[in-house]
Amino acid sequence: MISSLSLGMLLLSTYAAPSWGLSDNTAFVHLFEWSWDDIAQECEEWLGPKGFSAVQISPPMEHITGSQWWTRYQPVSYNLVSRSGNKEQLVSMVKRCAAVGVSIYADAVINHMAAGSGIGLNGTGFGGRTFPLYSQEEFHHNNGDSSSNCEVNNYADQFNVQNCDLVGLPDLCTGCDSVQQKIGTYLKSLSQIGVRGFRIDAAKHQLASELGAVLRAGGAGPSDPPFVFQEVISGVGEAVKPSMYLGLGHVTEFNYANNAIGPNFLTEGKIQSLSTLGEGWGLLPSAQALIFLDNHDTQRGAAPMTYKNGALYFLANVFMLSWPYGYPKVMSSYYFDDHDQGPPSQRVHDGANLNCGDGHPWVCEHRHPAVANMVRWRAVAGSASVDNWTTISPNQVSFSRGGVAFVALNRDDGAELDATLPTGLPAGTYCNVIDSDDPSTCDQVVVDGQGKATVRVAPMTALAIHAQAPVQAKVSHVVA
Repeated sequence: MISSLSLGMLLLSTYAAPSWGLSDNTAFVHLFEWSWDDIAQECEEWLGPKGFSAVQISPPMEHITGSQWWTRYQPVSYNLVSRSGNKEQLVSMVKRCAAVGVSIYADAVINHMAAGSGIGLNGTGFGGRTFPLYSQEEFHHNNGDSSSNCEVNNYADQFNVQNCDLVGLPDLCTGCDSVQQKIGTYLKSLSQIGVRGFRIDAAKHQLASELGAVLRAGGAGPSDPPFVFQEVISGVGEAVKPSMYLGLGHVTEFNYANNAIGPNFLTEGKIQSLSTLGEGWGLLPSAQALIFLDNHDTQRGAAPMTYKNGALYFLANVFMLSWPYGYPKVMSSYYFDDHDQGPPSQRVHDGANLNCGDGHPWVCEHRHPAVANMVRWRAVAGSASVDNWTTISPNQVSFSRGGVAFVALNRDDGAELDATLPTGLPAGTYCNVIDSDDPSTCDQVVVDGQGKATVRVAPMTALAIHAQAPVQAKVSHVVA
């Protein structure tokens, strides 16, 4: 019998990064709980112009009713009606985003269905582990009793993790042909309207070989494969490993934030240690690592840093987007105080008003200049190597990427970074894109004939310049 890992490796070419979006010099954003209409407008007004490769959208299928954010993760049917909008709005959003070069990645909740009983958002009834689409026999269940199942309670036992119900959610038999075909039909319906990729929710709770069969049923093929990234959380002593899923696509690298960026940004004097960050740190291969500082789950508990960490969080985002490891996902949130709190009732785009930032209900981290302008910086840096790493102090570092991009980070919360540093860039005057990429308003950085620049960077901020952001006007001052 072929093992799940062997089958995954066999399928690797099927799920290779397609030509329509993914490369190691791009970044995408998770617009968590945004409406389809808001996402469409954001693609046109911000994401396309700033160079974001894609948007991860919240699950688009029918879910249970309720105000909590997690209702989106309890499917009732695969009808394309959700809190974010209906099918017509979804189709319009996908088309409008594609028109400005932004792909859509759908959050695919295909491991389970909703717990309990009730009526879904679109009027679909369910209960007793029975749904219009699925019978009790199409869920994992106890021997001789299709109405019940074990609970996930032993992460050292692979069978328990992948065949029992997670927090009471009926676990689909993803090894059953009928289930594979029904999920496949759902994924195909999304691909047919232009969705270009899928986040596989709870991939860890599905046997890799079975998930591979589900994806094949969804129409993945070598001519135009969807981009796939799988949620697999690693844990000491656990039976299910992220490496088991590398053959099927990208895998979420939770240890990037937990073991690398978090500890080295939260602790003073540790940022200098990041000069060697990469696979040698025990992380997944860069070409298949999906990286992030926080996501919709971890920002409610396990994330080392979130928007609530203020300047430190945005500085960590600058590093993530400037360092050549993995495919970065930027989180875009709403303000919350309670773990279960659902999204604001206000739209993000309300006529001429943008309900983002302080005083508004949506955080919109991706609109912070230190995040948004670093997406283009990353694209310019491309696959260029890290050069000219300089440790100015334990809390202050700088480096260049080939001869096209340079960044300096000041993690010190009290001292200014004031130094003359090697940038690797040709002589000229450049915009510090951390605050603005507009030559008429940006702070300007002069690089001399030796490729050096004298820079001053305020505490808990950064400076970043790149070859596609020159300033045409001749100036004689440096950035303040």
